[in-house]
This record gives sequence, structure tokens and C-alpha cells, in this order.
Amino acid sequence: MALTAREQLKYWGIAAIAFVVVLWFLGDVLLPFVLGGAIAYFLDPAADRLERLGLSRVAATALITVVGILAFTVMLLFLIPTLIRQAVELFEVAPALFNRLRDFLAERFPDLVNSESALRQSLVSMGETIQAKGGELLNTILSSAAGLINVIMLFVIVPVVAVYLLLDWDRMVARVDRLLPRDHAPTIRKLARDIDATLAGFIRGMGTVCIILGTYYAVALMLIGLQFGLVVGFIAGLVTFIPYLGALIGGALAIGLALFQFWGDWVSIGLVAGVFVVGQVVEGNFLTPKLVGSSVGLHPVWLLLALAIFGTLFGFVGMLVAVPLAAVIGVVTRFAADQYLSSQLYRGASDQDPR
Repeated sequence: MALTAREQLKYWGIAAIAFVVVLWFLGDVLLPFVLGGAIAYFLDPAADRLERLGLSRVAATALITVVGILAFTVMLLFLIPTLIRQAVELFEVAPALFNRLRDFLAERFPDLVNSESALRQSLVSMGETIQAKGGELLNTILSSAAGLINVIMLFVIVPVVAVYLLLDWDRMVARVDRLLPRDHAPTIRKLARDIDATLAGFIRGMGTVCIILGTYYAVALMLIGLQFGLVVGFIAGLVTFIPYLGALIGGALAIGLALFQFWGDWVSIGLVAGVFVVGQVVEGNFLTPKLVGSSVGLHPVWLLLALAIFGTLFGFVGMLVAVPLAAVIGVVTRFAADQYLSSQLYRGASDQDPR
């Protein structure tokens, strides 16, 4: 005998509450497993493609693992130390940059930055705050990452979890499918396909766009000679998942730094601005339509709200699961809206067939 809707709602509600409680208390412990699962999900299409080319699942996973280890080693030896050094230097020179901005404004607009001006006091305070808080943030990150337990969890457990999940991904999906309640299996499969399409379009697509644009911005700015080009490119690529915000933040930061570094050299300043113009043209006309598509289903405002809520409730782990959970909630909400539009509650008595 099938369970009533009320009983099913009770059991699934208990399961959802249990999931939230586990995430609340085991957030830090689950971090490497969440990261490993995200990596496996991101790489699963590559493994499937290698299988279609004739490799076994083990061989495909081994090949992806070797390539990943080589890429990580190159980053660890060359990219990450330079990124950290430039970030530290940027925080250290921030007060000097604000002082130069103050002197420039004093020369051009002396009435705005006199000794009692609120603008001058704000500039000085902003520079000191960035230096103090930025250095404190970097020191906290570096000191916490230097702990043996954190290093083991992030650099050993995450790759191991990712490799095992990638190896068994298809079997795990099939096992979960067999555990679905038979009455609701078709509906759950449809929702799962919609969720996967949304996640694939956003995480894999926008993740690839962020990597491509971040690399382009960093390389182009360093070739121009911008002092903190790598950091600016990293920041711009990191926030590219929010439309226009990556180019806006990265462009404003890069052009601001270029004005201080290349003042009078308008060609270099124009090249810095041109880098972001070209980046936006390529992203809007080629990268995003090709890699993400036009129907992702995650509105930027909904994404920011999910990041803020889950980040506040569950910390860093909450931010990691915010995107997939936002996709799940979005798909379920659209499904519920469709069910409502076809229900008697929406159509009312006037839409009933006459008897």
C-alpha cells in the first residue's frame, strides 16, 4: 500500500532537516569531500568522452589524474607563489596609491582635499584599512593553510576523493537511481536531468569561461607591463560568473593601477582598457554562448542571494554548495509552478468541464 502524500512529506521533510543538521555540524569535515565531489562532477564529461574514444573507465580516470597532477605541479611551482607575492605587495602599496591619488586631487581640485576635507580623510582611512585588513586576511589564510591537518585534507584527501568518485561516478548514479521510490522515479529523474543541465551549463560552462578569461586578462596585463597584472586577472576571472561584474571590477582596478603606473603613457593605459573591452566582446559573443548557452536557469541575483545565505549559515562549505542547491531549488520551484498552473487551485471552478 502506497504512503499518503502527508506521510511522504513527513519522511522527506525529516530527511531534509537531517541533511541540514549534518551540514551544520560537519561543515569543516565535509569540506574536502565537497571539493572532491565538485571536481569529479566537473571532470565526468571528459572521462565519458575518453570512454567513447575506446579507453576504459580506469584508463580514462588515470589519464585525467596524471594531467591534473602535472597542471597542479606547474601552478604550485610557478603561478601560486607569484600570485601570493603580488597580492601581498598590492596590499602593502595601497596606502601609497591612495596618497598619490590624494596628491593628484589636491593638484587638480585643491578645494576638495584640504586638511579638513572629508574626502581626504576618507582616502587616508581607506588606504590604511586596506593595508591592515588585507594583510591580516592574507596572514590568516596563509597561517591556516600552513597547518599540517589542513594541508593533508586539501592536498591529499581532496584528490583521492575526486579520483575515486570520478572512477565510480556512473555506478553511483545507477545505484542512486535504483533506490528511488518507484511511484515518483520518473518525476525525480526528470528533475534530476533538469538540475544536471542547469549545473552543467553554469558550473562547467562558467567555470571554463572564468579560467579562460582569467588567464587571458593575467597574461595580457603582464605583457603590457602592469605591475599587479596577475592578481587583477585572477580577480577578474574569479568574478566573471556574475555578468559584467568581472570586467567592471577587474577593469576599474586595472585602469586605476595603470593610471598610477603609466601616467602620461596614454598608449599603455589604452592597451589596459582595450584588454577588458576585447575580453567582454569575446565573452559575450563567443565564450558564453558556446560554453554556457542561453538558458542556464540561474539568475545572477538569485545566485548572489544563495551565496550570501548559505555562506552565512554554513561558512565556506555553504558557499561551495550554494550553486548546486540554488539550482535544485530553482528547478523544483519551476516544477512546482508548472504543477500549480495545471492544478484546479489555479484554474478554479470556472475551468471545470461542464457535467
